[in-house]
Formats: sequence, structure tokens, C-alpha cells
Amino acid sequence: MPDSDLHFSPASAEEAASYKLVELPKELVSLLETAVQNSEPFNLAIKGDPTEDAVLCTNDKTYSIRAVNLSNTLLVVTPPPDTAHDFSDEVVVIRDQVNEILELTPTVPRIQKLVSLLRGREYDETNEDDDEAADPQETLRYTYRQAREEIQASDAELDECLRRKRILNIHNELRPIAPTYLNNVLQLTLNVLVSLSLSHSAASVDRLTGELQREHEVPRVVSLQVLGWFGELSKAGMWKMNVDEVLSELGLGILRDHKQNNPIEKEVFMDKWRDAVGDTFADRVELRLIAGNYLERSSGITDKDTLSYFPASDLPTEPAARFSDLFLTRPRWKVEEISPFLSEIAVDNKERDKLLLKYCRAVNEAGVVWYTARAQYNG
Repeated sequence: MPDSDLHFSPASAEEAASYKLVELPKELVSLLETAVQNSEPFNLAIKGDPTEDAVLCTNDKTYSIRAVNLSNTLLVVTPPPDTAHDFSDEVVVIRDQVNEILELTPTVPRIQKLVSLLRGREYDETNEDDDEAADPQETLRYTYRQAREEIQASDAELDECLRRKRILNIHNELRPIAPTYLNNVLQLTLNVLVSLSLSHSAASVDRLTGELQREHEVPRVVSLQVLGWFGELSKAGMWKMNVDEVLSELGLGILRDHKQNNPIEKEVFMDKWRDAVGDTFADRVELRLIAGNYLERSSGITDKDTLSYFPASDLPTEPAARFSDLFLTRPRWKVEEISPFLSEIAVDNKERDKLLLKYCRAVNEAGVVWYTARAQYNG
């Protein structure tokens, strides 16, 4: 290895602390190497305003960023700049000193900010005549472009969030669809399938959206997005319905009226749900379709189970606060009961199990494992 003379950069004062070292996980290294080999663009974006912990986003994943101190100082060195004539070829220039690296860890997208920003902007049947884009000077609008820049999520995760949270993109303005209106559109869609003798696994998109607009005044810009949320739109112009997704949303439409202070008998709810989906799909109605959205309680007096609306999406996003709310609601849970309420804060089952270990105590009773609260919660 040739010897080199070390010199500090003439601009060392200005360049101090301007370099950061990021340790890439194996999957990011693989993506980067593939992009270089194929001469393809490789996009990384750091997102977060000054009040937020920054995250790094690829096209489809989000990573939290954590600074880890190094036991030894690393020097960032480069060849002399082309404009520097006072250095020989054997010189390298010290540009900065690094005492930490940035560690990347997969994390769930942070979309609660989006939900808060769109609160009060619901779209329902009163907006059906709004076929022209609103004047941005007349109303406060939050656009898809703004969401891509400001929300701490990859583009793919943001699009999935819009689908899962039922957020419409109307003339580039993001607006959550009102649950009652969404249920009405789905009910009308099922009715149109029957009236036009269309198959739910291969229905013409043009005929469906045209009938919904002509006979029921549902704008195509709305019906197209709803069909995309609840099925597959093919390039050939056909729609294949995701039956479970449609049944789930219709079931939640009934259950939303029955919060904890107004529970509904389980069998009564199931009968109403079957009636809502019609004879074609009645035998596919199961409680698993609405997991993470309800509480089930047994009554020792009437011997009849009741259900109440309890959506995971209304719980805090911070793990400690979420577990606190869960155990205030119910003192102990089985793993299959509590798991659906953790999917939004855990990237996978391994992360979920870590959270259970951190915030819960497992108790085995007659072969059944129950999770109870630990004495204290630490953030």
C-alpha cells in the first residue's frame, strides 16, 4: 500500500460535521448493486420535518434512522481538489471526522399525520356534483404531491395507506370517503352486478361505473377508485371483486353504530351482515374478516355474546400508549385476540412478538396463554 501525506482541507472549518456514514442493511445493498449493474436509477429519500425523527424511504419500504456512537474516530479523506495546485499526487485531504454511524431499521410507515391533516375533509353524497377541480385559492386542499413529500412513508406504502384508509384522490386533492357513503356505493355495486347479470369475478368496468353514475349519481372518479380498493382492475377493462374486502367493509358499516356503550348481540349482528351482502355471499360471512375492529364479550346473565366496534385505527400509534389503552379496555388477552390490534405498529410477526415481550406478561392457565399488562410502560 503506497504511503500518503495527510493534510487538512483548507475548508475544514466549514466542512466539519457535514459528512454522515450510513450502514445499509443487506436488502438495500442488494438493491443498490442491482441498480448499478443495470444502470437503473436508485432513489432514496429522507423524510421528516424538524419536529419529527427522520426516516429513510426507498420506493416501497420505510426505515427508521438511529445514530450509533463509534469507539474509534473515522476520517473522511479525498484526493486534493482539481483546483488545488499546492498538493502533490501523494497527498490525501482530511475533510471531516466521524464519530457515529447512522443505523437503518425497517419500520412501519408513519401515516397518522396524514389522517390528522385530512380530518373534517370527508367526501360523501353531498359532493357528487363537484365534477370540476376546486379552486386552490378558495379552499384548503391537501394534495397527493404534498403527501408524497411530507408523509413518512415510501410511495408504495403511501398508496397502500390511501387504499386501506379509504382516501380518495379527487382532482389531486386527498379526501377520506365517508364510511356511510362508501357502504352505500358498495351496496349499489352489488345490486348493479345482479341487475346487469355481471359476474363478480369478471365484470365490465365501463358498464359498472356507467350504471352507477347514470342510475345512482356516483361519479366515475369515485366508483373507479372504490373498485380499485375492493378488487383488481385489469388492462382489459374488467373488474375482479375481492369478496373478503367487500364483506368486511359492509360488516363494519353495521358495527360502527355499536360502540362499547351500545353493543349488539353477536347473532343479531351476523344476521344483519348476511342480509347486507345478499344470498350470493351470505355463507362467506365470518368474524375473522373484521378482526382488529371489534370486541367480543360473553354475558353470564343472558348467555349471549355481544360485539362492539373497537377499531385498531383509533388507538395510539406509540406502542406503550397502545398497550396501555388495550389493557384499560380488557385486563387480559389471548394472542389471537390482541395480534390484530398490533399490525399497524409492527412490521412483521417477529416485531410483534418483541412488543408482546416488552409490554406484556404471559400467563399460562390450563394450557391457554393469556397476556396481561406489565406494572409499568416505558417508551
